[in-house]
Amino acid sequence: MQCGRPLLLRQPFAPDAFDLVILGCVNVIADEMNPARVAALRLGMGEAMTAFTVQINCGSGMQSIDTGYRTIRDGAADLILAGGAEALSHAPLVFSRGAVNWYARLFGARTLGARLSVLLGLRPAFFKPVVGLERGLTDPITDLNMGQTAELVGHLFHVTRRDADEYAAESQRRLAAAQHDGFFADEIEPAFARDGTVYDHDDGVRPDSTAESLAKLKPAFERPWGKVTAGNSSQITDGASWVILASEDAVTRHKLTPKAVIVDSEWAALDPSVMGLGPVYCSTPLLRRHQLTLDDVELWELNEAFAAQVLGCLAAWQDDEFCRDALGLAGAAGRIPRERLNVDGGAIGVGHPVGASGNRIVLHLVNAMKRLGKKRGIATECIGGGQGGAMLIEAV
Repeated sequence: MQCGRPLLLRQPFAPDAFDLVILGCVNVIADEMNPARVAALRLGMGEAMTAFTVQINCGSGMQSIDTGYRTIRDGAADLILAGGAEALSHAPLVFSRGAVNWYARLFGARTLGARLSVLLGLRPAFFKPVVGLERGLTDPITDLNMGQTAELVGHLFHVTRRDADEYAAESQRRLAAAQHDGFFADEIEPAFARDGTVYDHDDGVRPDSTAESLAKLKPAFERPWGKVTAGNSSQITDGASWVILASEDAVTRHKLTPKAVIVDSEWAALDPSVMGLGPVYCSTPLLRRHQLTLDDVELWELNEAFAAQVLGCLAAWQDDEFCRDALGLAGAAGRIPRERLNVDGGAIGVGHPVGASGNRIVLHLVNAMKRLGKKRGIATECIGGGQGGAMLIEAV
């Protein structure tokens, strides 16, 4: 709500002028099972406003934009509010299956004797719940958590611990510089706590990070030799993002000033154990369809789930064998210069509220393109479960 209200107040039309609301969200809380509809009503968009929630793990916020863009392209709507939201701090505690079965037997017991019999089966372990997020970040097919998949990508493409820490430190410095220079001033709204506390910036940035200081952290998932640590991984945070999608007719009717045009999008799937390579699998066919090369894209937002995963993607595009066997190219796709990639940092510093991240990187790509005078950009991300999403954007 706190980012939606200022956005709608700035518009020259009423909130109920929208045709549709789409929201990406992964960990939907039990009290708000269709958060898109809840958001629409709380934003004063009217009882007649259709709203639905989409979920494709880390790609949910981008999926909301993609669904909205295709709906407008097909002529079914003119004005859509598309967003993403996640409150990872509200991730539930989950009891083990044994504890759930015990509670079920206890509540199903009808006599005092039956209840006493069930009580005798009580075990201390039943009182030790698991954070639901921990299960959610573990792939049920491969039984690998997301950090372990990043370790595998890093191993396959020879990413060193030093490489990952240097990338993470640079990402933190870029984010700190962007905050200092006011690059987020028109993009991030202050959040207000119930007690009146104001949060006017993302506080996960650590501008004093260096490869040397990050090297002191222990591997988080594969001890003792792993490359992935808390310092070179995305942060677990809360967050939300909205964008307004409009047809040409809506732009004319409401006298809007568009920032960019969505040219095309692509979704791809791959082995869940190397899900971090998702951006390579979806961005490459998107480029080929428009007869573009990596070098033709002036700015990239590649979600920083893990530093090793981002560097693995860059290395994959430079690997002849991988590009031939996995992507069907004649040879290596090429290189993305660092000055074109995540120019203002990314999720390592700003965090990765999974349902919102895909929306946020599209929004920030558009704003960065405008600021830097760039024409073409791609926002892309890996998706838990072995998928990837990419969106080709052109500045107006």
